[in-house]
Amino acid sequence: MIRPRRLRNGERIRELVSETLIEKNKLIMPHFVAEGKTKREEIPSMPGIERVCRENLLRDIEKDLNAGIKSIILFGIPEKKDDEGTGAYSENGIIQTSLRALKRRFPELFVITDVCLCEYTSHGHCGVVKDGRILNDPSVELITRTALSHARSGADMVAPSDMMDLRVSSIRAALDSDGLQDTSIMSYSAKYSSAFYGPFREAAGSVPQFGDRKTYQMDPRNSREALKEVFIDIEEGADIVMVKPALSYLDIICRVKDSIEIPLCAYNVSGEYSMVKLMSLKGIADERMLVREIITSIFRAGADMIISYHTGDIYRNGWF
Repeated sequence: MIRPRRLRNGERIRELVSETLIEKNKLIMPHFVAEGKTKREEIPSMPGIERVCRENLLRDIEKDLNAGIKSIILFGIPEKKDDEGTGAYSENGIIQTSLRALKRRFPELFVITDVCLCEYTSHGHCGVVKDGRILNDPSVELITRTALSHARSGADMVAPSDMMDLRVSSIRAALDSDGLQDTSIMSYSAKYSSAFYGPFREAAGSVPQFGDRKTYQMDPRNSREALKEVFIDIEEGADIVMVKPALSYLDIICRVKDSIEIPLCAYNVSGEYSMVKLMSLKGIADERMLVREIITSIFRAGADMIISYHTGDIYRNGWF
């Protein structure tokens, strides 16, 4: 008689037959670094996550490394913004100066940089705006300049998150021609126009001042389009592709994973993180159990690596 419960009777047998293996080294911790000399600000909608100045970033990264975190992704917040997001590609921008400081002090740290303009533009969009329209090709020029400046400053990997057409090929060509062939590209390939980004936009001050991002981020109703975007980015030179968000798009993660031969990243985004934190603070769910289940589900769907704001808690609290 077949009794599946025989393989669930104890912790050891459950470990032996588990189908999804969780490796903490495949988790990436996001950090927000802001211009300012003594800045450390809590983000109200993201309990436990802060905007920090460069000096405090160095302190936090040292704690990350001591806890075992080896990979991070950086998001920059400038003091001043303008229509073309000049702070994104300034040689003395917050990301560029932070990269140089990090690489001097922690050469072993693997640093990914988010490459976009939305944190730096006064209008909050991810590209150049003219007459109320977000222009693709002029945006790609500035995004490429941003990626190149990050790589020159020490980024191990650049991650364009704008969703403009042709930006991966433009970045790859610029890096190669500058002798930066070893700098890899993680493309936000299937990035959906999602309500789950709300807390991030508060953290980065990147709420669009008009309209929305539906003309360049993907429609949540579409699945085949995700494969189209992924295949284009791979053809253009992406080394890793990403699906974002994760939880409402586990089917997309699975579908992409079954269709490609390069690594796949999933972004466990700010809104997903904040829901867990708020449920935990209200005492209506066990945070550790929720986080374990969520991270497991994303790996089970096919992600090879995960960007998650839970990474710090996972490492420091031994949740896996």
